[in-house]
Amino acid sequence: MRDSVDRQGTVSDVETRVLTFRLAGQSCGIPVDVIRDILGPQKLARIPLAPPEIAGSLNLRGRIVTAIDLRRRLGLPASERGLDQAMSIVIEQGTELYSFLADEVGDVMTLEKGGWEPNPPTLDPVWKDVSLGVRRLERELLVVLDVMELLDIRRGVGVG
Repeated sequence: MRDSVDRQGTVSDVETRVLTFRLAGQSCGIPVDVIRDILGPQKLARIPLAPPEIAGSLNLRGRIVTAIDLRRRLGLPASERGLDQAMSIVIEQGTELYSFLADEVGDVMTLEKGGWEPNPPTLDPVWKDVSLGVRRLERELLVVLDVMELLDIRRGVGVG
């Protein structure tokens, strides 16, 4: 999907499959081609001296997975339920595994060609930096997030 994005962060006319999830009531999605697993609530081990976006680590079949608190990463308030109730969307980048912590995980949705819109001018700058574009759904906007930008070291989280 990255190849379908121009330098202004808009998505061109390509069919895209995304996993939908919610953060603080906002509908979001990430391309399914980077997703390795979806896990229910997991016990997180604290990582000393980690950036604030790093919620800790979890064990996935013997592999250490760095858990990223997407609420904190995107400037949202902490969930009243706490991180121990968050769903984990495990993604693979290179040889490393990361878990994006989300409030709820939805369905895989195929977004047909056309219908993509650029980021609204009112979208928070933090979100603009990590958004590939938006898609109007029946009752809300779906913000499709760029996994590599979410992991960008310049924004506090390093990739491998």
